[in-house]
Amino acid sequence: MSPSWIQLLIVVVVALLLFGGRGRISSIMGDMAKGIGAFRKGLKDEEETKSVDNDDMVNVTPKKDETKASS
Repeated sequence: MSPSWIQLLIVVVVALLLFGGRGRISSIMGDMAKGIGAFRKGLKDEEETKSVDNDDMVNVTPKKDETKASS
């Protein structure tokens, strides 16, 4: 039983992706590592901006008008 032309084409494409060019896999993995690093840095920056001390907070709640409440 011999492989069909579609199966051979798939094998050739996979072989080109794996072995084509110098350091193809390492460059793909390097790009993936850079993306993961950037993602983690973004999460870290987001957590730092969310943490706010109570001293830094400003109370913007309007005060009740005592004259209207007593009438």
